Amino acid sequence: MKYCGNCGSTVNLLIPDGDNLPRHVCTECGMIHYQNPKIVAGCIPEWQSQILLCRRAIEPRLGLWTIPAGFMENGETLQQAAQRETYEEACADVDIKGLYSIFNLPHVNQIYIIFRGQLKEKEFAPGLESLETALFEQDQIPWAEMAFPAVIKTLERYFEDRKTNQYPTFIDTISRKKI
Repeated sequence: MKYCGNCGSTVNLLIPDGDNLPRHVCTECGMIHYQNPKIVAGCIPEWQSQILLCRRAIEPRLGLWTIPAGFMENGETLQQAAQRETYEEACADVDIKGLYSIFNLPHVNQIYIIFRGQLKEKEFAPGLESLETALFEQDQIPWAEMAFPAVIKTLERYFEDRKTNQYPTFIDTISRKKI
């Protein structure tokens, strides 16, 4: 960050009074510009024993498979963000069934929050950010072509939890080394 979004003056990286981390501070108007992690919301869209995956049409990880997920927008809830992303990426409507996983990705300043979702109908198609969409049984998942470690870990755990029909929420961290 070079300029203040409040007054347009240049900013300096300083530790403000009462803080312990460097922040971008405008020396003209005093505005402190905090930079915080981005929230990625998504879901595992379920249809009977299958899950819906999307092949990415955008970077990062162009051409690889993932669940529908993306950055949360201002003014929406986590559940609304997961539903919106599912509709945008897979043209599918889902009912959110429950929080399933949370992943810290401190190396890219992101937090993934993934829900379980139930497709309302067996209707889906590639959205603007997807090359294709498809339903997969567990033994059909293209594991070697999956885009993100958090999604791989989530799906591995999901299939284990499905054996007992118990889906407890879990939290994990993906480090830079695992990318």
